[in-house]
Amino acid sequence: MDDRISINSICFGGAPLAVVARNWEVLQARRVSIVSDLLPGDDITPLRHVLETGGHRLETIMHPFLIGHHLDTGDEHIRTARLRLNTLIDAAERLGAKSIYTVAGGHGALSWEDAAERFCDAIAPCLVRAREAGVAMLIENSPAIYADVHIAHTLRDAITLAEMAGMGVVFELFGCWTEADLRGSIKRAIPRCGLVQVSDYVYGDRALPARAVPGDGAIQLRTLLEWILDAGYTGIFDLELLGPRIDREGHVAATRRAAENVSAMLESLDARAPA
Repeated sequence: MDDRISINSICFGGAPLAVVARNWEVLQARRVSIVSDLLPGDDITPLRHVLETGGHRLETIMHPFLIGHHLDTGDEHIRTARLRLNTLIDAAERLGAKSIYTVAGGHGALSWEDAAERFCDAIAPCLVRAREAGVAMLIENSPAIYADVHIAHTLRDAITLAEMAGMGVVFELFGCWTEADLRGSIKRAIPRCGLVQVSDYVYGDRALPARAVPGDGAIQLRTLLEWILDAGYTGIFDLELLGPRIDREGHVAATRRAAENVSAMLESLDARAPA
């Protein structure tokens, strides 16, 4: 497995930490990432034990900022969201994670612009804490089917929101591969890019989340990875696999193939003759 690849716990279908740890061990994962559900409180001891005994490095934590609420929600919910995020920032610092990536919360009754301003105001105190802790805060793009939890459904919108908030960006390739001038957006965002998430899509799939093993579908992933590397990205490529295809194949088997396929793409790009 290429050392730039991390394996997200989401690849294992919401499994508990003990199962995730066993799967990481089977796959010999050096770099890993988690969904914040695996840190339900402020006790990092179980996860720290898994990381230390398995020789894993925690790269990032995925955390939806306003869980179950929209950006037009009351101040009490925002205060609660800040407390939870600050707890995760503290955990990330103690565990040595580089970043936390998030989604903003849904529009509710707000326009995009008003929702974006509300998000910037809501998360601003947490960004101060994150800078103090040395933990990068990132915003990702997500498909519009997730409008209940996010407002940035193109890479361009994610970049705009990140620039407004003073955050970094995640390139979620499954959610942006069909966009116009994607190479231009990648170049624009590379200085802010803290993570690239990789999966694939097979034409005709309708059962969401319709992820496929990289290399099995229609996304020209090698080309996208080439654009990203050529733009100057030197970070991690996070595998985020979920959905019926992954369930049918088996989570470990699908993740192993994904790691092999993305490793082969990265190695072939590394082997290119200098321009």
